[in-house]
Amino acid sequence: MSTITEIETDEQWQQLLSTAPPSTLIIASFHAPWAAPCAQMATVLSTLASEYPVTEPPSTKWVSINAEELSDISEAYDVTAVPYLVLLRNRQVVETVSGSSAVKVRTAIEKHAKKDGSAAQDAAAAPNGVAETAEVARPDAAAVDPAKQKEELFKRLDDLVKAAPVMLFMKGTPSAPQCGFSRQMVGILRDHSVKYGFFNILADDDVRQGLKEYAEWPTFPQLWVDGELVGGLDIVKEELSSNSDFFKPYSVNSEETAA
Repeated sequence: MSTITEIETDEQWQQLLSTAPPSTLIIASFHAPWAAPCAQMATVLSTLASEYPVTEPPSTKWVSINAEELSDISEAYDVTAVPYLVLLRNRQVVETVSGSSAVKVRTAIEKHAKKDGSAAQDAAAAPNGVAETAEVARPDAAAVDPAKQKEELFKRLDDLVKAAPVMLFMKGTPSAPQCGFSRQMVGILRDHSVKYGFFNILADDDVRQGLKEYAEWPTFPQLWVDGELVGGLDIVKEELSSNSDFFKPYSVNSEETAA
């Protein structure tokens, strides 16, 4: 059965691209060690890979790539969030899947693993045959009601923005911000001793994209207070310039005084 190989250098990636037969489907999973959904996706992909025996020539090649350490590769394939799956054949991208939907990932892999191969190769790609497993996946994908999916996402977002009195939706984590604006926002909250919760939007593309519509605010970071959107970095700075005590009710110092 197939296994997943970790790509550790740019040279290793280029060697894979140059030596893989034109018919081989390369399944490249971009991940980050701090993103919990990536660990879940790694389990999903490991299970899927085990369904594809090693053939000659190889019908599939499974690799994982640290999106931050190998940033040049990430940029080449427009990886802006993780987990992120890139499917390639003959150096050409045939499909990408952003997010942690196991159904979407399985459907994409099974669809493209069938292409450019003989019937015998198709049958060898999975113990019960690719066509059979693809038929199992399609009804699940078709059964997803977009309106219901959006309703469930918005309910989740409603819970997330109220998870703490002050919630920061940022790129990265407070200890390792992934953009300058997020870093500045963390600095402001730290300077005002604000006790806050945070969500790394790079770890969940559904939240990252959905929150833009839910909040009617297209950029990050986003700061929410008591379940209401304050805004981005510029708005927070404006609030503080007009009211230096804006964060006082939410500061650790305020809690200590009250105690």
